Formats: sequence, structure tokens, C-alpha cells
Amino acid sequence: MDQSASQWIKKQAQELGFLSCGISQAAFLETEAPRLEQWLKNGHHGAMGYMERHFDKRLDPRKLVPGAQSVISLLFNYYTSKTQKDAEAPKISKYAYGTDYHFVLKQKLKTFFQLMQKQFGAIEGRVFVDSAPVMDKAWAVKSGLGWLGKNTNVIAPREGSFFFICEIITDLELDYDAPMTDHCGTCTACIDACPTEALTPYQIDGSKCISYFTIELKEALPDSIKGKMDNWMFGCDVCQTVCPWNRFSKSHNEPQFEPHPDLLEMRAQDWEELTQETFKTVFKSSAVKRTKFEGLKRNISFLKHV
Repeated sequence: MDQSASQWIKKQAQELGFLSCGISQAAFLETEAPRLEQWLKNGHHGAMGYMERHFDKRLDPRKLVPGAQSVISLLFNYYTSKTQKDAEAPKISKYAYGTDYHFVLKQKLKTFFQLMQKQFGAIEGRVFVDSAPVMDKAWAVKSGLGWLGKNTNVIAPREGSFFFICEIITDLELDYDAPMTDHCGTCTACIDACPTEALTPYQIDGSKCISYFTIELKEALPDSIKGKMDNWMFGCDVCQTVCPWNRFSKSHNEPQFEPHPDLLEMRAQDWEELTQETFKTVFKSSAVKRTKFEGLKRNISFLKHV
């Protein structure tokens, strides 16, 4: 295991703007396997059928990258203290304020891996940003970047949890980091605050999560959640906002994550009267496009008629 190579990678990650970097050995995720199986059996993935696919690949990175030796986990900050001006306006999760993180981070990771190839020679690998069967949180925890909180988000002691997780899986053998201890203690702020009671300690019923309803669910929203949406039209930040560790969050310095000028200014009435044209302008390169114009209108209309 090459410690100097690992140090070079961590220094490079910092220079490229990543919040932190940890490295773990590419191996079968033994602890996570039965948990994932039970989570799926319980139907906690709801209509997210894709979660059932590629079960073996989710648990073993060597099936994604043949000959893989290392999983390099990286965190990238997206926190901002900026908020929507109108307190009555339907809310959007902070991570979706700016340019879609898939595009931004994929480009940074490609640059990163090219630098690695230049430094270390003929190495193989792939980069991942939340769009492949990779258990991002499990790898971030294994590599010591934080612990899995009771809200099922990775929490870092000096940064909180408002960050994206991404990976480089490579056949380069490196020096590996150790996991850190859990620091949630007796706190249950996230569980107590969840509007739809989707959380139990260290587990989330995805089929009850507001993010699931506003983004993943394509059919009509169920009557059972009327009055429980806390005015969210895309995503939900409740379990992070109430987490005491997020008092350490600092605003990101990534220009591409800055919100469209109109986004924070739009009032409740503007959202209710949202047109296709405004949607295309405000969310030109945003992750909100995932729910499409019709989906966002559905969510806004549902909030209005509770």
C-alpha cells in the first residue's frame, strides 16, 4: 500500500475544491448486504425499481471496475446560507439551487482521474456521481469521511452533511483509511422533525420521504400525505437543517452552484403561475429538470390544495 500516492491524491482533491477525501479497499460490502436486502424486502424503495437492479454490483465495486483495488471517496460542499425570499413560497432543496451536480462533479472527477493517470501511469478506473449502482454513503463511511447519522446521511464532524458524495474506483493499490465513530449520541432531532415520519434511527423508509414524493414518484401524490409536505415542491432539507452538526456548515465557493437570479426572488404566486417558459429559464441546467415541468406543477398544485 502506497502512502505517498494516497497523500498525493488527497492533496490533489483539496486543490480541485473537494471538501475531503478518504480511501478504502475495494471489497464486498458484507455488513451492507443483509441491510440492503431487508430494506428492499420491506418495500422501503417504493416505486424506485432501479434500486432492485444490479444488487451484486452495488455490493462489490470489483464488478463495476475489474481488478479494482481502491475506492476513493470524495465530498463536495453545496451548502449555502441563501434562501428563497418569500417564506410562503414552495421550497426547493439547497442541493438543486444551481447547475445539476451530476454535470459539475463528473467533469471535476474526469479531470482528477486524468491527473492520476499522468502521475501514476497506466492505471484503470471509473468515476461515479450518484448515477450508478454504487453505495456512496457506505464507502464514505468506510473511508473515514464521516459516520452514518440517524437521518441516514453521512455526517462529517467539521462540515455537517450538506455535501455530495462521489467516487473514483481504480485498480491502483493505496493506503486505506479507517472509519470514525458515531457521534449522534442520544440526539433524535431529525427523527422528531421528519414531517412524514419516514425516519427511524439509522434507517429511512424511502417510500415515505418527501424527496421521494416530489422527485421519484411519477404518478399522483397520495392523499395520505396531504398536510405533511411542509411546503416542499422539490426535495426536502428538514432532517439536515435540524441536525446540530450542521451548525458547522460553511457556504460553498463553487460558482456553478449559485442559484439562477430569479429562483430566490420568486414569490408564492409566481410559482402557482409557473409557465413552461419560466421553468426552462430558471432551471435550464438544474437538477429540478428531473421532475419535469409537469411534475413540478403537480407538486405545487398539491401543496396549494392541502
